[in-house]
Formats: sequence, structure tokens, C-alpha cells
Amino acid sequence: MNILDKITKDKRIEVHLRKNLIPIKQLEQSVLFEKETISLAKKLKESDTGIIAEHKRRSPSKQVINHDLNVFDVAKGYEDAGVCGMSILTDGKYFGGSLDDLLTARASCNLPLLRKEFIIDEYQIIEAKAHGADVILLIAAILTRAEIKQFSELAKKLQLDVLLEVHNEEELKKSIMPSLDMLGVNNRNLKTFEVSLEISKQLSELIPNDFVKVSESGISSIDAIKKLQPYGYKGFLIGENFMKTDDAGKSAKQFIKELK
Repeated sequence: MNILDKITKDKRIEVHLRKNLIPIKQLEQSVLFEKETISLAKKLKESDTGIIAEHKRRSPSKQVINHDLNVFDVAKGYEDAGVCGMSILTDGKYFGGSLDDLLTARASCNLPLLRKEFIIDEYQIIEAKAHGADVILLIAAILTRAEIKQFSELAKKLQLDVLLEVHNEEELKKSIMPSLDMLGVNNRNLKTFEVSLEISKQLSELIPNDFVKVSESGISSIDAIKKLQPYGYKGFLIGENFMKTDDAGKSAKQFIKELK
């Protein structure tokens, strides 16, 4: 069983419990449910840097990345640095995140916020909206084509942008549909955890131009971005590179300055 299967199995149990605790009706009454969302896809199209910076305390591949930085400071720092959007891990067991992180980030910045989560149920999309997210992540590896359609169409109804993540050609082919805004290529092989930018390069020509292309994982240098831009990538998701420093915002600012 690979790590993704393990996370998904635990996620089904977790979502079942959450549904019993907080009914959808209650989520829909959240103040943030009525908030106008900010489009990450639009921001990426207009940007010449395209950085989506992540808040992530730990991960299955790296264990602890940083437990000292608080979300409030990180969000403010990222906004000050001029990133296009912020990705927030809300999984507790494997990544040390929570929906409270999303709320805190929402209260401290005006960036488009991506709820980075293993979505396997419509409930989590309503939850994302109720906690101030502007974008949801769908992972092709854990969803059927029917689920991708169902979830992305619900997200569009709620005015949320959809970033769909793929790891290979097969996942990409089953996923392409009009209810997506961005297609993200994850450079990390989930079975081996090895990272290669070649995956982004190979899949780039198979992604129709109607979608904003995003490259994820293993992007830790200006050089990597410069290599991927000619392939049509407009978005670059950077996680641990900023988070492993003492000041994520400051390192993001420096990175963007050099990139320009």
C-alpha cells in the first residue's frame, strides 16, 4: 500500500466522523461562506513569477519541516513577498495542518488560498468554502473520472477555483474536463518519493492551453522555474523550500526578487 492509499483510507474515516460532528447546514451558515472568492488561476495568468507558496509543518517524506512558524506570520510574509497564492495543508495526521490554519491565513491576508487536502467527499469542498478557501485541490490518483467531474462542478457552483493534480499521462487523460481551471503536475513519484522535473516537461504538451499549467514538488531553485517556463508553466508550487527557513516570507521575497 503506497502512502497515498494509506492517507486516503484514513481520510475516509476522518471525513465520516466530521460529517457527524458538523452538519453541512452549519458549514453553510459560516460568515465566510458568503465571501467573494479570489481566483488563483487569474492571478497566475497575469503574473510573470507564478509562485504559490505553501504552509506545511511536516510531510510523510520529510517528517518535520518546521513546527515553529505560525500561520499568521507566514501568510503575512508571503503576501508581502508578492506570491500569487498560498497553499495550506489542512491534513492533521500526516502533515500537521488543520482547518484552523486556513481560517488564520484568511484572517491575515488577501491572497487566494488553496486548501491542500485529500478530497474524497463533497463535504470537504463545502468545508473549504466555509473556512475561507478560494481554491481546492483534486488529486487524480485517488479519484475516478466521475468523482473529478462531480467535485469540480460543485466547486464551480461555490465559485471556487479547481487545481487538479496528476502524476502521469494516464491520470491526465482521464481528468481533462471544462470544470477545471488549473492542471498541476506533481514531480514526485508517490511510490518512491523521487522527484524529477522531467515529468512536468513530458506532460506539458498534453495539457490543453485552456488550463493554467502548474508544476508541483521539488521546485527549490530559480533554475528549475526557468527550465519549466518555456514549457508553458505559469504556476509553481513551492513548499518546504520556504518553510524550512526561519522566516518563510522573507525567503519567498528573496526568491521572487532573484526570479525577476
